[in-house]
Amino acid sequence: MKFLIINTDYPQFLHWLYGRHPGLEKEPYEEQMQARNESLFGVANFYSSNLRKLEQEAWDVHANNEFMQQRWAREQGLRVSPAWQRQFRLRKGVVPWWFRVMNQKWFYEILAAQIKYHKPDVLLNQDVGGISTKFLQEMKPHSRLLVGQHAATKLLREDFSCYDLFISSFPPTVDFFRNEGMPAELNRMGFEPDVLSRLEPESSRFEATFIGSFISVHSSRTQLLETLCSRIEQVKVWGPDINGVAPNSPLRSCYGGQAWGRDMYRILSSSKISINHHGDIAPYANNCRLYETTGLGTLLITDYKDNLGTLFEPNKEVVAYRSEEEAVELISYYLTHEEERQAIALAGQSRCLREHTYYHRMQEFIDIVKSYL
Repeated sequence: MKFLIINTDYPQFLHWLYGRHPGLEKEPYEEQMQARNESLFGVANFYSSNLRKLEQEAWDVHANNEFMQQRWAREQGLRVSPAWQRQFRLRKGVVPWWFRVMNQKWFYEILAAQIKYHKPDVLLNQDVGGISTKFLQEMKPHSRLLVGQHAATKLLREDFSCYDLFISSFPPTVDFFRNEGMPAELNRMGFEPDVLSRLEPESSRFEATFIGSFISVHSSRTQLLETLCSRIEQVKVWGPDINGVAPNSPLRSCYGGQAWGRDMYRILSSSKISINHHGDIAPYANNCRLYETTGLGTLLITDYKDNLGTLFEPNKEVVAYRSEEEAVELISYYLTHEEERQAIALAGQSRCLREHTYYHRMQEFIDIVKSYL
């Protein structure tokens, strides 16, 4: 089978990526794609590389990476709308003036050309909220199965009937789509073992770390981390920004800046403890940090969820807290009980590599789409 995987990136990450590699925007498409994959950010090429290991054809598209997408178009001899266009308006007093605005036509023109070029059996859209359903409906003749992937954030109510199938790592999202009359299946997140060979070995540089964001759906997370930062001096925190955090928040003294992809993995792998918190969502263990932390062999201390035991055994493979006070106690305890910490961390890594890799997830995904094809 042939798979085309559509994804989009945070603008902050793209700014970081091209700032880290001056001149990358002028390089050929494949070199830009290689740099994007080597960043290890998000799911990188973990889906496509494992699909290929399973003898499938697979390609990635980062639809909002203008540098990469425009380069692909030029290499294919495709003429597309300019990224910017001039528009005419009248000032007060009926004085004409011109101004530049971002033109998004190129986005769908290039994406449509890529879909038609690859002619996938399975078109997997990993940005259900960002890619137009009207556009996808127009693209349906160019693939056999249109699959949407979405995790836990709420989606605006719209007509998703263009999709043939939805997959999600979050059981309530599966239920949501099924209640809407749409086929939906569970397909969890995972860990990519190749990350282990792509990181230089490091000794523990950090005691207890947290890496994540602090947006409106994370108010309880922010509250927890403020408690931890005020009571455990070893706690360090990384995230896209802390603009939404109060000026006097204890988080500010613990904040280490941004940590994208490879930098995130380096911090996690050189931490004794990684702290996890799911934010203000339904009671299910379901985020990437569950697998990234355990896969690297770092002790995961996470908020307790009813389904956690189906993924990792609490107190043997991970450690779970039910309150802020218990989180403080558990972090303090495992910072001073080295052998117990290491034993749980290694057991968690063994479980992750045995059951929760992207190779496992792509095996499951292939089985799912075969049943719908």
